[in-house]
Amino acid sequence: MTILDTSVAIDRIRSRKPIDEDIKAVTFIEYPRIVYYNHFYGKVIFPVRIDFKMAHTLQLVLLKMGAPQAFADLLVASIAVNRKEKLITYYNDFLLIKRAAKEIGHILNLEILSRILVLKAYSGFPVFLLFF
Repeated sequence: MTILDTSVAIDRIRSRKPIDEDIKAVTFIEYPRIVYYNHFYGKVIFPVRIDFKMAHTLQLVLLKMGAPQAFADLLVASIAVNRKEKLITYYNDFLLIKRAAKEIGHILNLEILSRILVLKAYSGFPVFLLFF
């Protein structure tokens, strides 16, 4: 199965697209309204002790690299690593975590999406902003 990062799940809800993938408990807490979304068909994955241990180990490697990461991101990545699932996100920061996982012999299967934001300019014509 695949795990969605919180921002990807929120974008799916805003665009009224179905969510077949799983979410993690972090999303369940950060965006509690997801449980009321009628098109959420995945499940909520709650971290267990091994996920916290993996997050700790990854942070130790990242500290040696001089690039410590946020707790939530480490926990999300650890859940994906331990369950051998793909993580879909918008954030390139996960590339550092992927590198740290590789250093300790684990694989973080990662898909980083680009984000396109459409704004209406004062002229009335759409303006496209691309975020990586």
